[in-house]
Amino acid sequence: MEGLSFYIGVVGNIISVLVFLSPIRTFVRIVKNRSTEEFESIPYICTLLSSGLWTYYGIIRPGSYLVATVNGFGVLVEAIYVVLFLIFAPAKMKAKTAVLLVVLDGGFLAAMVLGTRLALEGDTRIDVLGFVCAGLNIIMYGSPLVAMKTVVTMKSVEYMPFFLSFFLFLNGGIWAFYALLVGDYFLGVPNGIGCLLGTAQLVLYMMYRNSKASKNNRLEGLEEGLEHHQHLISPSDRDIE
Repeated sequence: MEGLSFYIGVVGNIISVLVFLSPIRTFVRIVKNRSTEEFESIPYICTLLSSGLWTYYGIIRPGSYLVATVNGFGVLVEAIYVVLFLIFAPAKMKAKTAVLLVVLDGGFLAAMVLGTRLALEGDTRIDVLGFVCAGLNIIMYGSPLVAMKTVVTMKSVEYMPFFLSFFLFLNGGIWAFYALLVGDYFLGVPNGIGCLLGTAQLVLYMMYRNSKASKNNRLEGLEEGLEHHQHLISPSDRDIE
């Protein structure tokens, strides 16, 4: 069983690397057009925070070095994505990205590491960090739901990258299986949920991939989608969560 869990973990690492790299085409487009267009930074900010905490979790939990290594890679890649947002996003989005970066990936991450290191020890430290990591993982998997609203409104999958949804589905499934083998429920529950959310995104993609909305409907949908995005992912809403 231990040997099987190791090989499943290695496969999980490979798929996770593909998840982290899957938005590359999006960022090539952003750099080429020198604009983030209607893409949102919140999925990358959440993933950066999640990767940072999972790296710490993998370090302090015995036998979880596979979790630590792949998430360490994720920290590097997601940091690059966020920097590109700060360079090419419009002023309003740039300011929002900077605030969330400082509050979540700076303040919250530092508070969690220092707080658990100084105030807790042993299994209690691992359990508290595991609960937080699981919650953030669910947010990470759920963040593309914002893009799903845009897909339905615009009847277009332009702003929901297929490969990101596909690899999130695979990633959630393989890590849920790995967690089942090693008995790590903090890793298993959020990844099981992620697999289900990834399935929902793929179904939506198949429904709308060939849809050709009229120009007027697309413009109206874009306006509605932007208003909904501003409401859903405002810093105050995320702070409450």
